[in-house]
Amino acid sequence: MYRSEYVAGVDEVGRGPLAGAVFAAAVILNPLSSIEGLRDSKILTVKKRAALDLEIRSKAVAFCVAEASVEEIDRLNILWASMLAMERAVAGLSLQPDSALVDGNRVPSLSCPAQYVIGGDDKITAIAAASIIAKVARDRAMEALDDQYPEYGFARHKGYPTRHHLAVLRRLGPTPIHRMSFAPCRQGDLFAASDEQVVDNQGPEVLPNTATSVDPVAPSVAD
Repeated sequence: MYRSEYVAGVDEVGRGPLAGAVFAAAVILNPLSSIEGLRDSKILTVKKRAALDLEIRSKAVAFCVAEASVEEIDRLNILWASMLAMERAVAGLSLQPDSALVDGNRVPSLSCPAQYVIGGDDKITAIAAASIIAKVARDRAMEALDDQYPEYGFARHKGYPTRHHLAVLRRLGPTPIHRMSFAPCRQGDLFAASDEQVVDNQGPEVLPNTATSVDPVAPSVAD
């Protein structure tokens, strides 16, 4: 087994959706077993992500996918739930990393030295690998939930605030897997569709300004 310094790439997916857990992954790549095409998961096709997911899982020195539940998102807020998911992913690795590189501008509380990398999923292959397997895992989880809540179209939009999703929310109300801490899930006046649209590369057409604002204050120990 190759052994030098074990550096884990860490990333999360699913901060923006109105429903479903937030997922994170940690990956330690083997420099002696290259994987071509590792890039930010959002710019890859579904087919390419699935192929890379299999290759990462077969070639990585270690990997782990973890999540924070909807209940944890609502209790902690999405920022701290994302941190929790990343902590779980690193803790779940079969090998303890010597250090970790984390996508974004914050570092979760890890058992190893860690550094954040802004835009890391486009710069660091291990972070890109983490983003890919986390994205594939979350998408599949949302597709499975589509069978339970067929009217909502989770297989299509993965919980993101598309026009269709917001229209169904307005008509049927939230399900137990909706994030009630996110304004569109609890305030009917925010369900109205905007004429301005953006394209979210993690999913289909998404409306702007529909996700929750993040509370910058950490939860208390009692939480």
